[in-house]
Amino acid sequence: MNSNLKNTHPTDEYYTPIQLKLPLDLETLISFDDPIYTFDKILKECNIEQYLKSDKSDPRGRIGFNSITMLKVVLFGYMTNGNISTRKLERLCINDIRFRWLLRNELSFPSHMTIDNFMNNYLKDNIENIFKEINKVIFEKDKVDLTHIYIDGTKMEANANKYSWVWKNACLTSRLRIYNKITALLDKINSEILCYECFRYEFREEYTVEYMESIFNDFKERFKIDTTTFTSGKGHKKTNYQRYYQLLDEYTNKLKEYAYKIETCGEKRNSYSKTDKDATFMRIKRDYMGNDQLLPAYNLQFGICDEYIAVADINQYASDMDCFIPLMMKYYNQYGCFPKFPVADAGYGSMNNYIFCKEHGMELFMKFGSYKKETTDLNYHNDIFRPINFKKDIDGNLICPNNKKFIFLKRVPVKRNKYGREEEKYVCEDCSNCPFKNQCHKSKENRVITVNEELTSYHKEVIDNLECIHGTLLRMNRSIQSEGTFGIIKEDRKYKRIVRKGLKAINLEIFMISCGYNLMKYHNKKYRTDLCCYCLLYTSPSPRDTERSR
Repeated sequence: MNSNLKNTHPTDEYYTPIQLKLPLDLETLISFDDPIYTFDKILKECNIEQYLKSDKSDPRGRIGFNSITMLKVVLFGYMTNGNISTRKLERLCINDIRFRWLLRNELSFPSHMTIDNFMNNYLKDNIENIFKEINKVIFEKDKVDLTHIYIDGTKMEANANKYSWVWKNACLTSRLRIYNKITALLDKINSEILCYECFRYEFREEYTVEYMESIFNDFKERFKIDTTTFTSGKGHKKTNYQRYYQLLDEYTNKLKEYAYKIETCGEKRNSYSKTDKDATFMRIKRDYMGNDQLLPAYNLQFGICDEYIAVADINQYASDMDCFIPLMMKYYNQYGCFPKFPVADAGYGSMNNYIFCKEHGMELFMKFGSYKKETTDLNYHNDIFRPINFKKDIDGNLICPNNKKFIFLKRVPVKRNKYGREEEKYVCEDCSNCPFKNQCHKSKENRVITVNEELTSYHKEVIDNLECIHGTLLRMNRSIQSEGTFGIIKEDRKYKRIVRKGLKAINLEIFMISCGYNLMKYHNKKYRTDLCCYCLLYTSPSPRDTERSR
């Protein structure tokens, strides 16, 4: 071959090879203050390899991506973008130089299916442990105070159809109607078909699915029912055997349906969505149409310590009161202790939560429902018709403003109390001809009051704690840190609706967002500190300037 033709090209007379313009070291293209450096430094100090072991026993097939590298890709995506889709992560791995730097030891880029499989196979069961390890490193570096925790929650709309509700009470009511229909049907069968036999179907107040299936099978075998001979349509009259057989089948299937729906709701829930059975219908303040309405949602709870998310929990209960104890138990399992000062708004103030705090050495810094009236409304606080303001005689009996004695009536359990507490009921000895009756109560009988001295003492302790200087600062910090965290997540990062379905998948989603939030918060605080030190170092006056000023 002629040596002059070595560099020839089919279309050009002389072919010049394309030279690579990018630098071999990608760090030269990334700014020195980029979050990627803070992120990489924190992840290197975290002991997360133990939670990323694969269960794959078959060595055949293509070698997958390194699990640590994949975790860095996913976490950095959530750190910089908030809630992010797997398809967007795939595009960032190809186009973003920072993700290219994270994948520098890999020969290719992960697809969105690879990222999704990694999250489901590796992270779904271990994300809480990874969150714990990341917090351990960040909290140690930033000297986070874990004795003060600011608690708040929000209801996040689920990824479910808003008209797919199932109500537990409606199922219970419909099941009672089916019980009555079954009793009437069995009575007809016994009187019309089994009248000449020494056998009767037994009536019951409540019919189980197993009992109805046994009756259905017995009826089919006893009378040799053949469904192929059944008639239907206009002009075809059904026999009694066909009619009763079909009714038994219908009622049995209905009982199965109601039993399944009631079991899905469970003991504490009163509804669920057909398209996401873990979601509960809750009253959400604002939806995307600007209306207040019942929507399938989850109750997201955060515990904030020094602007970081220390603990997170996702609940199926609409009330914040029911979410406090599970959140504190998660905090204990994660850090091995309970916080000394749990600060929360009036949605968490209940007798169950106050007793729980007392049993585990926590101070009472949670408001109750009438806290604002107690502390700001003097007319309510000094109301002489409130039982707490009634005077007592020598024997300790309560005396109303009309100087009538209240007589002990009975002790009743406190509603929804889990600790067996009771409260006392008293009735006035005589309310007739009382000049204050219209101001005192609206009942036609003698006034009945309920006295719970233990709860009253808890309310007094809460007021004393929150009205002191320390309590005032804690209330101010709670509104800044807890409300500010939800503001950043929902407004700045545009996370206003849950993407995944199912409680376990949503738990993965929430903790990924929490990990990304804490990593970005640490970077911002560290960058602000470094910037302040840089400004103090390079803007401080020199000794010559100091001498001139003198």
